[in-house]
Amino acid sequence: MDTEKILGLFREITSGVLIEIALVFAVATAIVLASQKVLPWFADHLHGKQRLFALAMIPTIRVIVFIIGFVWIVPLVIEPTMQNMVAILGAAGLAIGFALKDYVSSLIAGIVAVYELPYRPGDWIEVEGTYGEVKHIGMRAVEIVTPDDTVVFIPHLKLWSNLIHNANNGGPSLMCVVDFYLHPEHDAHRVKHLLEDVALTSPYVQLAKPIVVVAKEEPWGTHYRLKAYPIDPRQQFQFMTDLTARGKNCLRQLPVNFAQLSPEHVVQASPY
Repeated sequence: MDTEKILGLFREITSGVLIEIALVFAVATAIVLASQKVLPWFADHLHGKQRLFALAMIPTIRVIVFIIGFVWIVPLVIEPTMQNMVAILGAAGLAIGFALKDYVSSLIAGIVAVYELPYRPGDWIEVEGTYGEVKHIGMRAVEIVTPDDTVVFIPHLKLWSNLIHNANNGGPSLMCVVDFYLHPEHDAHRVKHLLEDVALTSPYVQLAKPIVVVAKEEPWGTHYRLKAYPIDPRQQFQFMTDLTARGKNCLRQLPVNFAQLSPEHVVQASPY
């Protein structure tokens, strides 16, 4: 009985139907191949957004051709009754739902993100080692721009299983940390005060926030971490560069010897 129901879904396949299916496949393949040849050639004669739009049409045309071909072929093979259509659409719905489960999960995570606000436009976040400024929050993904001016799209799905590091959490304050590695033979109090002065005299420093110097003794020497806040989070890299350059110059004038770390010590050194 089940076999009869399954066979009842299909129409009689004649030579004419096979020829028509073959023609649909041939035409669809020709259109896709032609778009892959013509559109890149056409895009080479355009500039800016027009060129990117022309290139983006290649996968779009491929999807449209696939959908038209599928809609054309299915009635040739399947008996187009209400019962058959319900069965086919149900099976297709299950398959599509399984294929798009991550997409749906990202959409739900996007709704959760709107409520919990783990990131907002203007926040500096790190997800799986990718660090950048949040530029746009879509339904499926958050768009960030890295310090190297690369746009990265991170699915909201990462909320479920990954740590989201938010450096400024919706505010204007973002802590910057600059490291210095010195030979152990030196006056630690003098170095501490010098690094504090370096931060205080930076044109990027936010004076309303604290400036902290943390020292930790290691087998290879003394590790100093200078912590301070720039006026604007977007200035963090200029701020860190300024602290590093002027800090090194001031330390050389003490004089102080810098520690020479071996690769083994570099691996073992841990932040705090």
